[in-house]
Amino acid sequence: MRQARFNDYCLRLREDDDVAVARRRIPRGLRLRSDAFRLTALDRIEQGHKIAVSAVGRGAPVRKYGQVIGFASRIIHPGQHVHTHNLRMRDFGRHYDYAADARRPSPVPPARTRSFMGYLRPDGRAATRNYIAVISSVNCSASAAQCVRDRFRTPEFARDFPQVDGVIALTHKTGCCIQPGQPHELFERVLTGFARHPNIFGYVMIGLGCEGAQIGRIRATHRLHHVRDGQPAPTFLNIQEVGGLSSAVDAATKQVHRLVRQANRLRRSEQPLGKLVLAMNCGGSDGHSRITANPALGVASDQLVRHGGTSVLAETPEMYGAEHLLARRAVSHAVGRKLVRLIRWWENHVRLHKAKIDYNPTPGNKAGGLTTIYEKSLGALAKGGQSPLVAVYEYAQRIGHRGLVFMDTPGFDPVSMTGLVAGGCTIGCFTTGRGSVYGCKPSPCIKIATNTALYQRMGDDMDINAGTIMDQHETVEQVGGRIFERIIAVASGQKTKSEQQGVGDEEFAPWMLGPTL
Repeated sequence: MRQARFNDYCLRLREDDDVAVARRRIPRGLRLRSDAFRLTALDRIEQGHKIAVSAVGRGAPVRKYGQVIGFASRIIHPGQHVHTHNLRMRDFGRHYDYAADARRPSPVPPARTRSFMGYLRPDGRAATRNYIAVISSVNCSASAAQCVRDRFRTPEFARDFPQVDGVIALTHKTGCCIQPGQPHELFERVLTGFARHPNIFGYVMIGLGCEGAQIGRIRATHRLHHVRDGQPAPTFLNIQEVGGLSSAVDAATKQVHRLVRQANRLRRSEQPLGKLVLAMNCGGSDGHSRITANPALGVASDQLVRHGGTSVLAETPEMYGAEHLLARRAVSHAVGRKLVRLIRWWENHVRLHKAKIDYNPTPGNKAGGLTTIYEKSLGALAKGGQSPLVAVYEYAQRIGHRGLVFMDTPGFDPVSMTGLVAGGCTIGCFTTGRGSVYGCKPSPCIKIATNTALYQRMGDDMDINAGTIMDQHETVEQVGGRIFERIIAVASGQKTKSEQQGVGDEEFAPWMLGPTL
């Protein structure tokens, strides 16, 4: 029977873990040896999946990363494949020792402080891109917004306006018959967050005229009509009031021309790295995510925080089962309790709709080796590095703190990133193990592959390969350093793979709460 070194095929992350992760496919019958034990693979184990390294009784917890990832639904023998057929989710007690592990990182000395080349805005924020936006207040004006945008999609645009990244249309599937209260407030918060976003120099907002999300109310409630010195005046118009679709498109196009000419006068200038706001998301996670891309992004996130910048974790359902670890890093009991209250809201939310939080992981996550939401969440948390949690925000709420913060969003990528960008994130990092083609205008999005096979297969879409960690060619710290340098380069104008392919116009997706009447 064939023999091999255990470490050549498997990675055991903690000494007390019941499972190890397959570095490569393990054939059935392969005998694995290490200094500590001998193990024979009783099943074929695919790359990224789990192999049992110790016996687990039925109903007993199974540990990975030193944490509970589920409970054995049958007796598990050493060498067996551990996945959905013998591992299940069950609630278990978690201790919320708020602020027990909060350790403020030492700031970077002034002599070593880094900067990036960005656009300084009148309110003091720094932009990484320079866009003009056409915002539809309701789906009924979406076509009008797209018609305006399309008039600026010409070969001459980049030549005539080199300082403008483009004209984007922010369209969606809602805006009318929204429930009052939280659903309506949340939707308006998204629209105004994009309208005021640093990466958007100026905007035109188009409505139909009879919808629930009235432009007049949005302007008054969120004081969009108050223009500070140096800011271009926005334009608001309703299709019904200006004489129909063609008239509205002509009027909006004229105003966008005005904004484009003004935006083209701007130039990038040196800005402190502390003005960057980084959105961090997972998309199509796999069994490598917690080992490679996510902790490497955590290293980059910690570096940004040490430079005075802001990193934002999100996707509340993908913190489930790991929230107690993040609550321990909260700077205060109040911050920790706010995070846990979000977890309780989500428990009630899925119960109300007769769903389960464990419906996430997705089929792709499971094919990549993830079994339960606990396992997925423990991996997702690694993106936050070791920095203390300084604040917790509602969906699309404007981010005002520096350091590591958390925003309440669903796990669905476009909805999550829409909330993060509305909150003010000017750049994003997106880790993926299954493959993602996500783009996010107006904020550039760096995609990080968790494994080398994915990076090679989807090279046109992946910006960074973190699979070199599993390949044992680089350390987590080295890949984290590469991510940090790419963040600075992209913030200074370097195009991401999704930008090079023109992706990002269709990903604007506000979170729609409540029934549509």
